[in-house]
Formats: sequence, C-alpha cells, structure tokens
Amino acid sequence: MNQMFLKRDKYFSSMFKANIAWLLLAGRLTSRINTYMSGGMLFIIISFYLILVPVSCKKVQDTMVPYVPVSFVVNLNIVNQLTVPGNSVFFPQYGYGGVIVYCELPGSYYAYDATCTYEVSRSCIVENEGLIAECPCCGSQFVLLGSAYPSEGPATMPLKQYNVSVVNNFEIRIYN
Repeated sequence: MNQMFLKRDKYFSSMFKANIAWLLLAGRLTSRINTYMSGGMLFIIISFYLILVPVSCKKVQDTMVPYVPVSFVVNLNIVNQLTVPGNSVFFPQYGYGGVIVYCELPGSYYAYDATCTYEVSRSCIVENEGLIAECPCCGSQFVLLGSAYPSEGPATMPLKQYNVSVVNNFEIRIYN
C-alpha cells in the first residue's frame, strides 16, 4: 500500500516539477520580451496583429470545388491517347464535374477536376485541348502542366487536383 502512495507521489511530484519548469521558461521569455520592447512597442505589435488577422482571413471555401470521392483505374491499352506526352483525356463520370487526366511524359500524369474554379457549377466544365483547358462560361484558361493554374481569364485559383499513381506499365489510378 505504501508503494502505491510512493508511486503516486512521485508521479505528482514529477508533474509539479514539469509545470514549474514551464512556468519558469514562460516567465523568462516574458521578461526577455519586456526587456527588448517597451510597453508601447508591444502594444503596437499586438494591435497590428489583432487588426491584420481578421482582415486577412477570407472564406475561400465559396470558390472551391466540393469534395466528391474519386477512385478509378485507367487502362492505358484502352485509353491509348494518354501514352502520348501532351495529350489529355476527359472522364465525365468521375469527380464533381468530370476528371481530366493529362500525360506530361510517359509515366508522369496529372489529374484535375474539370469544374472551373471561378464559376463552381456542374454546367461550367472546362474543355481540354492538350495542354490547355478553357472554361466556356468565363473564358478562363488553365495550363494543365504542374498544378493547372489559370493563365487567362477571371479565375485566380487552380483546378482541383487529384492524386495519380502508376500501377504498372499499362494502368494508372486516380484518387483523392
């Protein structure tokens, strides 16, 4: 029974010491901050931070493509356009507005949701022509190489990107 109390006391003693160590560290940091900055300067920095943070946090969610589970395999023997670098293929049955798969090089692929990020709607689907995808609704053009950032038009956000894994020499898997 005494051993149980000793273990408990050691536990609480070590917790107490850890809390004291954190308090001492926080006190040292606070005293160093006060040493380097006068109270007025600290007030200005905190005020600037409190004003800047609420202004800089805008809701970006309004322009993002909604989450839709995506997981499918493309057989490159059947869809052989994707074996040629620079080609892209549209798969309308997957994603929010369909999925565009782009072949950069043999073995290097990118997959994007075909929904325009400026006018997020299933009716505003970008049309792919090789390296470029263009929205017929707003005229935004997206370069499919890399991250599909817009090159022209009012869109400022890139197309939603999906993961691509090369399964073997003739299959790729697209998923989120």
